[in-house]
Amino acid sequence: MSPTITESPLRSGIQQLLKLPQERRAGLIDGMDAQEKMVACLCWDLWARSDQIEPPGDWRIWLLRSGRGAGKTRTGAETIRRWVETGRYGRIAFVGATAADVRDIMVEGESGILATGAPWCRPQYQAGRRRVVWPNGAQATMFSAEEPDRLRGPQHDAAWCDEAASWHYPESFYMLEFGLRLGTDPRAIVTTTPRPTKLIKELIKKPTTVQTLASTYANRANLAPAFFDEIIAAYEGTRLGRQEIYGDVLEDVEGALWTHVMLEDLRVSEAPALKRIVVAIDPAVTSGENSDETGIIVAGADERSPSHGYVLEDLSGRYRPEEWAKTAVEAYHRHKADRIIGEANNGGDLIESVIRTIDPTVAYSKVHAARGKFVRAEPVSTIYEKGRAHHVGMFAKLEDQMTNFTVDIDRKIMGSPDRVDALVWAFWALMVGRRGYGKPPATSRAA
Repeated sequence: MSPTITESPLRSGIQQLLKLPQERRAGLIDGMDAQEKMVACLCWDLWARSDQIEPPGDWRIWLLRSGRGAGKTRTGAETIRRWVETGRYGRIAFVGATAADVRDIMVEGESGILATGAPWCRPQYQAGRRRVVWPNGAQATMFSAEEPDRLRGPQHDAAWCDEAASWHYPESFYMLEFGLRLGTDPRAIVTTTPRPTKLIKELIKKPTTVQTLASTYANRANLAPAFFDEIIAAYEGTRLGRQEIYGDVLEDVEGALWTHVMLEDLRVSEAPALKRIVVAIDPAVTSGENSDETGIIVAGADERSPSHGYVLEDLSGRYRPEEWAKTAVEAYHRHKADRIIGEANNGGDLIESVIRTIDPTVAYSKVHAARGKFVRAEPVSTIYEKGRAHHVGMFAKLEDQMTNFTVDIDRKIMGSPDRVDALVWAFWALMVGRRGYGKPPATSRAA
């Protein structure tokens, strides 16, 4: 077996390299033999930025807040590799937003556990058992944050949590914490582009949390120039850019109809029995690569308390007409909905025609916007303020639009608020127009 970087005589050479400026290290590495060169190239300390190195001190949670493409996945994988190779931890939990995210990003991704593994301690992925196993006996079990109860029983001495800001259920982290009870110093690394969710705010406030921040620019040398020219440049200097580029946790937008605190307080893990369910569509005018999204929201009214509404799904995205129609019809049947609602200002009868090519039997109503977006949204915002609207899980993109939705929203930066528009139509159909919250928009019903 090849020696690890913790063994002599290579260890002393690595320690000498660490004392030198990074620009001088490459030349010295060129003069090493093949084995030494391989070990040096796999020594994370030699190449990592300071914000990617495990912080010193007595902490329990390392929260790495970073912009898009800043190298947080590589940091998580390399930290786990160090912990495993040194024998520090051996029963680890990998938790991602979904099971697919754990597999595709944390384990099999180009910066994941398998790609960063060293030849002398190469991990093996056992897909059927949802775990990664190392030759020294250490193992990591894979969990989806979509299933908090699966974390209720297992015990671990370490954990890696990725993109925790997009987890639908904060309970997943709470259950994980209860299981971090093996060994003498259980720890977790949380790598995420932050959003001001309840979980992220709680992690920041914990006295045992240590934070590091990394901007997208810090990893510019490893990212495509076009990414900066076309994507990053568009958001530089904007509020959203502070979050997505610099890893800032944003506060609520002044004048927005919804706040993050409001949405978090009203969030639930499951909906009660529902009396009525609708699928609301706000279609995009075009379907090109740079087109607006088509908003598709599924929502329902409480059977026992009809003044309470629940958002069940956000299926919005960039679709061709036949794609958004199929998505809406599938949601209609999946949720046993009462009606599909479509905004007909731009599409007119085309929306109904496309819907009926998919399924001519669906119940459909078209609505016409007689007033501006902000005016239509205000009565729906009032329902939230009164504690009568709830999100079943988290809908990150929808909630970002909601908490940035002001009377003077900059559509050049934020884009068209199509998800919010669909949400508003859903609540008008379920509650606003039915319970006296305001005059409903003009509506025509299909047979």
